[in-house]
Amino acid sequence: MRLATFNMLHGRSLTDGLVDPARLTTAIGALDADVLALQEVDRDQRRSGNLDLTAIAAHALRAPHHRFAAAVVGTPGEHFRPLRHDDDGHGEPCYGIGLISRHPVRSWHVTRLKAAPVRSPVYVPGPRGGLILLHDEPRVVVAAVLDTPHGPLTVAATHLSFVPGWNARQLRQTVRALRALPAPRVLLGDLNLPAGAARLVSGWHPLGRRPTYPAGQPRVQLDHILADRHALQQLPPVRAVTTPPSTISDHRPLLVDLG
Repeated sequence: MRLATFNMLHGRSLTDGLVDPARLTTAIGALDADVLALQEVDRDQRRSGNLDLTAIAAHALRAPHHRFAAAVVGTPGEHFRPLRHDDDGHGEPCYGIGLISRHPVRSWHVTRLKAAPVRSPVYVPGPRGGLILLHDEPRVVVAAVLDTPHGPLTVAATHLSFVPGWNARQLRQTVRALRALPAPRVLLGDLNLPAGAARLVSGWHPLGRRPTYPAGQPRVQLDHILADRHALQQLPPVRAVTTPPSTISDHRPLLVDLG
């Protein structure tokens, strides 16, 4: 069983700045993941051709089960608002995360996390870049309880805040929410925390330790696959950990092969 997480930068290539559905399909299909968590995912956004990127990714993997969870309605960096309820945003541009599975899903679960109350400095590369103050966005966790050949498994996807300290608080909230679901449990996503901090804050076991950002020459691991230490022995052993280059995004995907 292959688990993967990928901050996909809404499918954009750093080479030409475009979102091409065929290129996206090829990039996601190359991951050959049985469970894939996606971050920075668009649905009905003009910048990505008004596409449902989670559905395209699921089709690329021939995975029958997928869920997009919007974090905001609107476009980050422009105009957006928090969701008023889980079904909000239909027919409007949305931005959030996705979770895809080739294995049957018993149940889906969504947890919402509040945005940091203050703006935070973020470095933006490029000639007009530098340190700028940005408002944080609400975040979301989507979890699925799966039937796998190895037995039941809870998997969850998230993309936590870039605000230092607030992302640690959100990670603790996420862990508490997931412990209400069946073990064993695995959390996949861009946590905006380095490996040591993610392990210490969560108390969970990293299944893969590899730098994932920036994509060209990765120096830091922001993308993680963590397993709850409770019932950890019920998971198959890790056989391989890889971070293959991709034709899209400024992150590399993190792949963990089990069994």
